[in-house]
Amino acid sequence: MESNGGASSMDLETVPAEQKLGTVSLPPKPKFEPLTAHEMSGGKIQFRKVSVPQHRYTPLKKAWMEIYTPIYDQMKIDVRMNLKNRKVELKTRSDTPEVGNLQKCADFVHAFMLGFDVIDAVALLRMDELYVDSFEIKDVKTLRGEHLSRAIGRLSGKGGKTKFAIENATKTRIVIADSKIHILGSFVNIKVARDSLCSLILGSPAGKVYSKLRAVTSRLAERF
Repeated sequence: MESNGGASSMDLETVPAEQKLGTVSLPPKPKFEPLTAHEMSGGKIQFRKVSVPQHRYTPLKKAWMEIYTPIYDQMKIDVRMNLKNRKVELKTRSDTPEVGNLQKCADFVHAFMLGFDVIDAVALLRMDELYVDSFEIKDVKTLRGEHLSRAIGRLSGKGGKTKFAIENATKTRIVIADSKIHILGSFVNIKVARDSLCSLILGSPAGKVYSKLRAVTSRLAERF
């Protein structure tokens, strides 16, 4: 058997890449419009209902237009007051821009029912990282009678001075309704405010709480 040193029957022929592909051109990438909130929910209308406590009925009546305007005009959510059931009813529309708007509006109305001012509660519509945290004094320490009254007095301070100091230092809003406490703010700030309030409930003097609060807030300011 003789072998040819140069050419053989197994020689490969190189073909240019353009010739391999030929003149076939790929179709342009399709461009899809983003789905609207109405389409994402499958065209279904979603509802939320917020109960109105007896003592918040009159404030709701007075501040109704301040609540109605941002919900209807800015968030594109239908809202009405059901006088029979004493509930504020919220409903999505076909032109609601975002899916989460309904829940934001429900949180806004709920915050107002807890006792927050409309000016403070409306921040829930504009910022995503705000929450409302609630707890009772008995969750921290079991107090009864005059001991409970003194604890509530320590939380508020003379003329509300202590409460305002904690609010300003932690950039939160606090509502003290009988033995229930509601805090509106970001997650980290709520934790700092709650720790200060718990210290007051347990009997710490206001001066000690202020100094600890100053140290914590200065650390937070350096971190961020």
